[in-house]
Amino acid sequence: MAAEEEHPPVVRLPTPPARSSRLSGQAGLREVMARFATGITVLTAAGERPHGMTANAFSSVSLDPPLVLCCVSRAARMHASIVAAGSFAVSILAAGQRETARHFADWRRPAGMAQFDAVGWEPGPRTGAPLLDGALAWLECDLEQAHEAGDHSIFVGAVLNAGRGSAADALVFYAGGYHLFDDHTRATA
Repeated sequence: MAAEEEHPPVVRLPTPPARSSRLSGQAGLREVMARFATGITVLTAAGERPHGMTANAFSSVSLDPPLVLCCVSRAARMHASIVAAGSFAVSILAAGQRETARHFADWRRPAGMAQFDAVGWEPGPRTGAPLLDGALAWLECDLEQAHEAGDHSIFVGAVLNAGRGSAADALVFYAGGYHLFDDHTRATA
């Protein structure tokens, strides 16, 4: 008879509080969402208002047809850039691109195409939007739909072109900071 596989004991987690006033409103939502690990992207747009922006509010929507979404504050320069261009690109950042993420999150960086002088990039063949060198993957999208949601817009993009880089390890955002997801992390997960 084969030996039974040993399983660790089940640990019961404490029941979360029904509602806590310290977790209400914007600060509460920010605190809760900080516990959700996400990948890091840089959204870019070409055209009359070229711009790039670090974003983690990005997701696939559909495989048939291929659609993705990103959420952008209506007060952000990126919002006007995507609307004006009618398209956008997404560079999914690799583990070694922490400084790139910081660069495109810094509102003090130069405006227009000068902000891309600090990184390697090439224009996307379908949209002309900058695709960042060293990224895990890239997408170019036509702006398919825009939905207002609170102080943001949800931009749905129809994927025109996609590619993958040679990097294997990802940059993730968790608990207010950048972290690496690499072979060691995968081995322990």
